Amino acid sequence: MTEEEVHWFFVVLPAIIFLADLTIRIGLSFRVIMRKRPYGISFAWLIIILLIPFAGAVVYLLFGENRISDRRIAKMRESQDHYQYWLNSLGNRSPVDWQNKADICLPLHRQAERLIGIPAMAGNRLELIETPDEIIDAILKDIRQAQSTCHLQFYIWQHGGKVSEVEDTLIEAAGRGVICRIIVDSIGSREFLKSAHSARLRQAGIRIEESLPAGLLKMLFSRIDIRNHRKIVVIDGAIAYTGSQNMVDPRYFKQDEGVGQWIDVMVRITGPVVESIAGTFVNDWYLETDNRQAATGNIGEDIRLLRQRTDVHILEKAGETAVQLVPSGPGLVPEAIHSLLLTTIYSARNELVLTTPYFVPDEPLLTALKSAAQRGVKVTVIVPERNDSRLVHYASKAHYKELSNSGVIIRLFGGGLLHAKTITVDGEFSLFGSVNLDMRSFWLNFEATLFIYDRVFTEQLRAVQAGYETKSSNLNLEELAKRPVIKRFKENVALLIGPLL
Repeated sequence: MTEEEVHWFFVVLPAIIFLADLTIRIGLSFRVIMRKRPYGISFAWLIIILLIPFAGAVVYLLFGENRISDRRIAKMRESQDHYQYWLNSLGNRSPVDWQNKADICLPLHRQAERLIGIPAMAGNRLELIETPDEIIDAILKDIRQAQSTCHLQFYIWQHGGKVSEVEDTLIEAAGRGVICRIIVDSIGSREFLKSAHSARLRQAGIRIEESLPAGLLKMLFSRIDIRNHRKIVVIDGAIAYTGSQNMVDPRYFKQDEGVGQWIDVMVRITGPVVESIAGTFVNDWYLETDNRQAATGNIGEDIRLLRQRTDVHILEKAGETAVQLVPSGPGLVPEAIHSLLLTTIYSARNELVLTTPYFVPDEPLLTALKSAAQRGVKVTVIVPERNDSRLVHYASKAHYKELSNSGVIIRLFGGGLLHAKTITVDGEFSLFGSVNLDMRSFWLNFEATLFIYDRVFTEQLRAVQAGYETKSSNLNLEELAKRPVIKRFKENVALLIGPLL
């Protein structure tokens, strides 16, 4: 090696690498700061960028910003006028009498309508379904009786057990002329999409669309961990299901994780709000397909044709329950569900009960929970004793002492992985759907939540939560205080990146 080569290799090259790394770190740090995102998220990304040479920059460029593909943005813009016209038409569809509701219900409804545009609708009938067999059996029954359409949307679809019956029943429905459409998430249902089972459904004439397609090449143009986490079934445009259960049979799903069977809850809905749920499915369908909106030059006529084509109906009253659908996600109003959850927690006066599998609150949510407990609200958070995500498990435990010291009751569910996402407030109203209490659900996932302004349903949901409590144990504060230093260190490290989980 010549003297010039030695000088280049040991002096010039390291200097170039150092300056490049420094430039990247300063540039990306400036970008993070200027984007003015929540403090916890910004701080977590700054740690990654500043502490991990080059790789931190790569991770940020791939996952640090909510980049949605140009194609999807174009489709959203294309459908925006029609979607807004449809939303405006919902205003007087089935108005709610707020005189008989708790004082907080009307302001919460106003906030949700202002953020999302979908109003609450009265006259619905809701049926809680607690076990996976009962959930799938109910869906099977409605598919067998379907006359026109079966629309299903899930984050995870996994063949096996009773899901095989669903697939067979859909094929039978398609055979008698029912239009069957399925949307599944590209990452959550990756194995299913590549399987012979999805090929068999397609061969039977069932349309299957991959939501938010992910791949190595697509990583360059859009953030691949923005996912569609919704769980929706709509039959004939008249019956809907939503909640926390994926299209899986828990007896066959993730049995090697060591957390037991997943525990979920769904609701079967009839009545005017089904139109909102059906419309949300249709909007997602058009975002993922090459189909174009009807374009007659008259939006009203376009909507009429679209309703006819996709089986979205104006529905009569079927019960007494007032329900408001809140679809959320980075392509809509990013802060919507986070803001509404904060309002919900601050509105509690007597009792607040939350169940979630993934509990990684940010500072505003943490402050809201502590504040509720400190002012005398009985706040209970029910989480799984064992979790399939080690990072989430550690990040959750890092908050337990702080919450407990403020009076929040932490209950550890020991009957499996509690996957239900429910909130009840003062026995007056409730939130029910697919949203976890973590940053991914708040900022990255497309979710669906029902805001249910009804005492009777809330009492039923509170009874379900009470059933979870019977299989739960109280957090042992003495044991928590005695845990080894290495465990506390792991928890605090997980806490630093908690806003990104």
